[in-house]
Amino acid sequence: MFDVTVIEDPAAAAVSLDPVRARLLAELAAGPASAAMLAPKVGLPRQKVNYHLKTLEKHGLVELAGERRKGNVTERLMRASAAAYVISPGALGAVQPDPDRDRDRLSAHWLIALAARLLRDMGALLTGAAKARKRLATFGLDAEVRFASAADRAAFVTELTQGVEGLVRRYHAADAVDGRDHRLVIALHPKVRDEEPRLPISDQETDGVTGHE
Repeated sequence: MFDVTVIEDPAAAAVSLDPVRARLLAELAAGPASAAMLAPKVGLPRQKVNYHLKTLEKHGLVELAGERRKGNVTERLMRASAAAYVISPGALGAVQPDPDRDRDRLSAHWLIALAARLLRDMGALLTGAAKARKRLATFGLDAEVRFASAADRAAFVTELTQGVEGLVRRYHAADAVDGRDHRLVIALHPKVRDEEPRLPISDQETDGVTGHE
């Protein structure tokens, strides 16, 4: 079982979004189970659960974990193919976000497009790495920072931009025949508060670094 699987196929994405099938995926992520075991948990007859399981199996979202005899019946024990699933923006085809359409560093919409491309690319890379039985050379950095003022945030962005651009100039080897291109994405945005999911008014003000809508 993978930790996370990125769903790239539109049909598989549609299957995973069905409420009943999503519930079955959640149950099977916790451990193998048969249609008979899952039926009372989701409030459906065993036959209907079995139908949903076959649909999920067809799209690679669940897999056979084993079989067991129960009386005169052989039960198929199924398990989720991953602990969690993410739908790739690539499943949306032509309407997926494209960061190349409007490269505005201060736009929240552009930041979403960047994140969408990151998710799409990582999905494709994970699929290729799994087929080749190789690990991906990736790196992630996650941090939180509280700014005392909008001016401090603007100064931070300036220093961050200069620092990253300096590193890129130092290590970018355009003429390296055996080199491999990498993409670097850095994002800065207000932290979403559990009790206040909307962006605070103070963070919506134009201060030189706030995203455009």
